[in-house]
Amino acid sequence: MARWLKRGMDASAIKAADAKVRETVEGILAQVEDRKDLAIRELSQQFDNWSPPSFRLTPQDVERAVSQVAKRDLDDIRFAQQQVRHFAQKQKDTMHDLEVETLPGVVLGHKHIPVNAIGCYVPGGRYPMVASAHMSIVTAKVAGVKRIIACAPPFKGGPHPAIVAAMHFGGADEIYVLGGVQAVAAMALGTETIAPVDMIVGPGNAYVAEAKRQLFGRVGIDLLAGPTETLIIADDSVDGEICATDLLGQAEHGPTSPAILLTNSEKLARATMAEVERLLTILPTADAASKAWQDFGEVIVCDDEAEMVREADRIASEHVQVMTRDPDYFLANMQNYGSLFLGPRTNVAYGDKVIGTNHTLPTKKAARYTGGLWVGKFLKTCTYQKVLTDQASAMVGEYCSRLCILEGFAAHAEQANVRVRRYGGRNVPYAQAAE
Repeated sequence: MARWLKRGMDASAIKAADAKVRETVEGILAQVEDRKDLAIRELSQQFDNWSPPSFRLTPQDVERAVSQVAKRDLDDIRFAQQQVRHFAQKQKDTMHDLEVETLPGVVLGHKHIPVNAIGCYVPGGRYPMVASAHMSIVTAKVAGVKRIIACAPPFKGGPHPAIVAAMHFGGADEIYVLGGVQAVAAMALGTETIAPVDMIVGPGNAYVAEAKRQLFGRVGIDLLAGPTETLIIADDSVDGEICATDLLGQAEHGPTSPAILLTNSEKLARATMAEVERLLTILPTADAASKAWQDFGEVIVCDDEAEMVREADRIASEHVQVMTRDPDYFLANMQNYGSLFLGPRTNVAYGDKVIGTNHTLPTKKAARYTGGLWVGKFLKTCTYQKVLTDQASAMVGEYCSRLCILEGFAAHAEQANVRVRRYGGRNVPYAQAAE
């Protein structure tokens, strides 16, 4: 039976914090919908102390920002985008249009159609998340999205040069220096100067995730990607240092980022806890990581690998780092996760920044029902049908007519009956099922 050596914050405290976030976001969305550009400007000034003549960057602004980025950094951005682009293209190559004759004269099919316009949010509060531009913009470009706009908050009083470079290289058509819920609202609802999009994508803090949740339905979203989560699954084939390093490597995202160790070795569990405390004395980002570990860190000891799988699926974490003798056991048996990182040679940071898989992943147990952002999220799989012969139309019409009458839909039945009469030569009375 699983045993907790350390537990995170009480669920009721988390629920209360979530309620406060919901209320705040509702108010901001209402302001943007009602007062549009004026509300955007006031909110940006309030939250980011940022109110430029225009939130949208001109081509000259973009060129100026890119020129401020070191050549090595630009090369690294291009390398990362090349990996993301390559993997997204390989994913797209698996998605084929379909057309099949299911019955003589009856043809069914589907087409993968790109979303028309998307808005990409790139976080930049505590850290300027340059890599998020790759994950959303580059992937959407591979999918064939026609209009891509991107927003990131100001950084030290202006656009973050590396984020702008990543947005530009990725293929963004419009770049705005605008952050938080107000940015998501502007892209989704539109203002006098920002045309609305059809879909919002990208990670963010709890407020950004809640804004996407409240806007879903009016626009599409990729998924609810809130504060980063990490789960380390390990046995005694590794040591406490590497486990603690990987836990804190994600806990530094912010004070609400869960970091959980799941192991079948109590010795490793206790060694990891001790190593976490040691690393927190030297980690430059310990202010955020220590709070996350204190409030949301957990250490769970299981009896065996099967129980570790059950616990991991219950947790349904965004990132799952597996460092065991047989990591492929978890690949074969786990069902609920955002992305798996198998073996000690890989780690979540590789996926976050450069390896090519997408780092926008489900949080708060959403991995039970969805995967992460990928090229397919930007494609609508739309069906079509055509009936090629009179005989096929009349034959399907007779079945359809009877099934419509079974449900009480007389006008539906007549859609079928008129074709039975016209193409089958049968004199079926109005709104009567074909026998």
